[in-house]
Amino acid sequence: MPENTRPRPICAHCDGFPTVAITTGQTTSDGHRQTITAACPACHGTGHTAPARSRTHVGV
Repeated sequence: MPENTRPRPICAHCDGFPTVAITTGQTTSDGHRQTITAACPACHGTGHTAPARSRTHVGV
């Protein structure tokens, strides 16, 4: 079956890796590293330069 959607261009700022986990340098009480998640500010965490299209249909 053919694919109808075209691939969107990958974000040049994050190279398609839109979210990352950053260690804070601290550990939790059970010994795991404490992390925070950061999203790419250019693509808002999508990994693509073009915004995602809505698939809602209006009318019939």
